[in-house]
Amino acid sequence: MTYLELVNDVLVRLREPTVSTVIQTAYSTLIGKFVNDAKRQIEDAYAWNVLGQTITLSTVAGTYSYSLTGSGQKFQVIDVLNVTSNIGMKNIDFASMNRKQNFSTPVSGIPSEYAFDGVDGSYDTKVTLYPRPDGVYSIPFSLTIPQATLSSNSTVVAVPDVLVVQNAYARALVERGEDGGLSSSEAYLLYKSMLSDYIALEGTRYPENQEFVAV
Repeated sequence: MTYLELVNDVLVRLREPTVSTVIQTAYSTLIGKFVNDAKRQIEDAYAWNVLGQTITLSTVAGTYSYSLTGSGQKFQVIDVLNVTSNIGMKNIDFASMNRKQNFSTPVSGIPSEYAFDGVDGSYDTKVTLYPRPDGVYSIPFSLTIPQATLSSNSTVVAVPDVLVVQNAYARALVERGEDGGLSSSEAYLLYKSMLSDYIALEGTRYPENQEFVAV
């Protein structure tokens, strides 16, 4: 469903007139905020396969700090490989990496370790490699990256749309108060049950993600 369709679906459940654009009225704009809040909560609940992206670094000899362009700061790491050397990259803590880079003469060779280290001017996460690359290596980072905030009417939400609608509906009921329809607590409990079902279904295909906490 598109951003506009999500908003209108929630409005219908609230017995409100639908709109032709999300920002048509103050109330539809508010529902749009609830839709984005719901999207973020659902994205945080599980490493959804639909949010998976691969960002590949191509190293330069002597350069050991790189930006993960397009990663932002809120992502989950699925796997990191040095495919040139056929090895899995190990994520070490920042302090250990900092000591390796500064306490002695840094080693140059095949990168096998990485640590995250701040952000660049575009607010994308930076990563440091060790040993410092002595040549060109291809290092793909398999990540789960949240979708950007919905703003255009035609943007299609990536995570399950029925979950977004149900969560946003529960939020709208809390804001408006009870009006004889489904209570906000009942709506939220229904959302949590639906979320658990969707995660359980997807987890059958990805055993590494079978443990979760519904939020």
